[in-house]
Amino acid sequence: MRYTLFLNEQGGILDDLMVTNAGDHLFLVVNAACKEQDVAHLREKLAGKAEVELLDDLALMALQGPMAAEVMARFVPEAATMKFMSYLSATFKGVPVILTRSGYTGEDGYEISCDKADAEMIARALLGESEVEAIGLGARDSLRLEAGLCLYGHDIDTTTTPVEGALEWTLPKRRRAEGGFPGYDIIHRQLTEGASRRRVGIQPDGRQPAREHTEIQDANGTLIGEITSGGFGPTAGAPVAMGYVDITNSAVGTPLTLVVRGKPLPARVAATPFVPQRYYRG
Repeated sequence: MRYTLFLNEQGGILDDLMVTNAGDHLFLVVNAACKEQDVAHLREKLAGKAEVELLDDLALMALQGPMAAEVMARFVPEAATMKFMSYLSATFKGVPVILTRSGYTGEDGYEISCDKADAEMIARALLGESEVEAIGLGARDSLRLEAGLCLYGHDIDTTTTPVEGALEWTLPKRRRAEGGFPGYDIIHRQLTEGASRRRVGIQPDGRQPAREHTEIQDANGTLIGEITSGGFGPTAGAPVAMGYVDITNSAVGTPLTLVVRGKPLPARVAATPFVPQRYYRG
């Protein structure tokens, strides 16, 4: 299983997605808001080469956190030994599921694909365990931000390249050398010569968070970028943010000024993740 990107001819990111190699086919999980354009994109680019099947009858849920493996093993014992970014076809209380040891929170956990008719049963079974509570996208958003993970449409979009977005690691060494993917010329040049801007972690001073679209200035008061995700990190116990700055101000520790409600807020470029990722690698 891999995290990867759909790119346009300018190297801009059309979507970020998870791709699982299931042997004779690939199983993709895309962003729901991008589903229709992604399917159209795949069908256009793969016409005559592969069949694209939209699985409208499936549901997806995630079980995330330090107790996830212990809980999941009560229903699917073999899940306990899965490694991060692996998948398993299994049964959960007698119904078929596809488990991946993955998620978008920085925590250990699983994503569960199942028939939508079975989704409520599986959810209620998990919620019946004392360690499990239902959460929503607000919790997922604070967790992924603390883990330094991008949210499509905010931290990455069609105007950002993988190099600008600090996502070069999604490009395998062979693909960097051989190319053959949309936007390669632009991305190769940025890999070789550097990009003009960079997504960075940002640590505001004090307790006041800086939200999306907050202006970022350098030490001289010059506008150098904008916050793309920001809020208070419950696990970090402090405000955290990500955003784009010009490359000359992208080094960890660089002092910044954030303009929050018209007032300057001191900050600095910070290493991500803000909270250590807890993936299970065996």
